[in-house]
Amino acid sequence: MTAPSGPTVELRVWGVDRVLPALGRMSSSRRAFRRAPGLRFVKLLGTGTARTFTLESADLKHWAALTVWHDDEAASAARDSPIFDRWQDSSTEELRVTMRPLRSRGRWSRVDPFETAPSSDAHRAPGQGWTGPVAALTRARLRPTKMASFWRAVPPVAAELAGAQGNRLALGVGELPVGVQGTFSIWDSAQDLTDFAYRSPAHLSAVRRTAPSRWYAEELFARLAVTEVVGTYEGRSA
Repeated sequence: MTAPSGPTVELRVWGVDRVLPALGRMSSSRRAFRRAPGLRFVKLLGTGTARTFTLESADLKHWAALTVWHDDEAASAARDSPIFDRWQDSSTEELRVTMRPLRSRGRWSRVDPFETAPSSDAHRAPGQGWTGPVAALTRARLRPTKMASFWRAVPPVAAELAGAQGNRLALGVGELPVGVQGTFSIWDSAQDLTDFAYRSPAHLSAVRRTAPSRWYAEELFARLAVTEVVGTYEGRSA
């Protein structure tokens, strides 16, 4: 099984005891990342539990960073950088998920962070040969007038996800507490993810309502090959 080509994507989630210092590190990390060699895209994120994916599930004890690097070498070189050292030294736990994009649709802050070069084989979809675990990342900027309708649709989806076959990990992620909705999940296989997305009634209903309801001013959906998982989230590995 060969990992697909393309940029190297990493999601780090840090557990903390003290919230205010973590907020300070979020601010200082944004400045430091601007100088990181080989970095294509970065977002510092708050997190939430997967119980409801709503504001009431916001988790001030876990913070995250999504980074997209030009290649494995750039990602590896950054792992011992002061940016990550400061988080590691102040955290109670850390989860690092390393990935390669399989496919993505949409934009995040007006760019496609996972854009890859077209395959040389026109008949082969990107990542078609990948049979390992996969991750799903969704991110949307909600229209203010549509927030109430969107939030009403979320709890049934979260309830289905809690019992979904093959789901290893799920959490909410976002740049802002309100108005920006994101989720990250890891699955045993692409088939498990597809089964949840298109065979779970509440999730399928939400997918079908997305366009006519005009919930999103901007949206991105990405599927990624998980090549390495190191550490823990909420005391357990993924």
